[in-house]
Amino acid sequence: MHKLFPAIQPYATHRLRVNELHELHVEECGNVTGLPILFVHGGPGAGCEEAHRCFFDPNLYRIILFDQRGAGRSTPHAGLDHNTTQDLVADMEKIREHLGVDRWVLFGGSWGSTLSLVYAETHPGHVLGLILRGIFLCRPWEIHWFYQEGANRIFPDHWQEFIAPIPESERHDLLHAHHRRLIGEDEIARMASAKAWSLWEGRAATLLPNKHVVEFFGTPHTALSLARIEAHYFVHDSFLAPDQILNNVSALSGISGTIVHGRYDMVCPLQNAWELMRAWPEVRLEIIPNAGHSAMEAGNVHALVKATIDMAAQLGRPPKAC
Repeated sequence: MHKLFPAIQPYATHRLRVNELHELHVEECGNVTGLPILFVHGGPGAGCEEAHRCFFDPNLYRIILFDQRGAGRSTPHAGLDHNTTQDLVADMEKIREHLGVDRWVLFGGSWGSTLSLVYAETHPGHVLGLILRGIFLCRPWEIHWFYQEGANRIFPDHWQEFIAPIPESERHDLLHAHHRRLIGEDEIARMASAKAWSLWEGRAATLLPNKHVVEFFGTPHTALSLARIEAHYFVHDSFLAPDQILNNVSALSGISGTIVHGRYDMVCPLQNAWELMRAWPEVRLEIIPNAGHSAMEAGNVHALVKATIDMAAQLGRPPKAC
């Protein structure tokens, strides 16, 4: 059973200004001459954690992580202006060019899978491979499932806390009701909505309760950026055309990939991964029988770490014998 690699510290950190407003936190870990791999975090708005460095063998990989616009240590925190999917794809290109990377592997889960796929379809010549988890294609039914009707039937107890900040008269459209509060001037209402939104996601993310996942989602810094940026994206259909990712999947031809998806993923249902796999012949789908959505569940960790080891071997960087 594969586990995370031991904790490591960055050998380099960068502050990359991408426009007059936004400055990104970027860090590099592992082997400076290793196989470049970009960790693409979820949300949008969640930011990176120290544990995210540990999915990769630091002897094999040049591990690059960045906090997307408004998330984590990037500034301005929870900023919504000039924050679109197209902006984030352009930021990834700026990071690649700034670090002198020609081609890299993309590793992303949930929204990170969305952004990785859009980037790869936009810049396939710079992508060596994709390792994706908890596929999210940002279609209207997926948003409705998690924020209006669907997942609420699985977690009716947690759902009550999600809807608590919203008056009965507005609960027919919870996405827009929360969005109004998250972008409003009432700081108390904004934070109440942010906590309810973020904790709903954290509690639904794992098959079994995981206090560490919930604590991460519940911290005010994470909750505010996650809720504000997610709502901002979702009310704008994630700045994607209808079925954009599936309609453009032919751009991934020749790019190998692995999808890891928990059987009991209630945030991003398995149907998403199934449809992507049927449209993309080069991808391998591994369904984890005892996991939900979170990357930190044991079955998902095992499959993701194995995928990084296999990808390195496939690309000519096998691990050294002990």
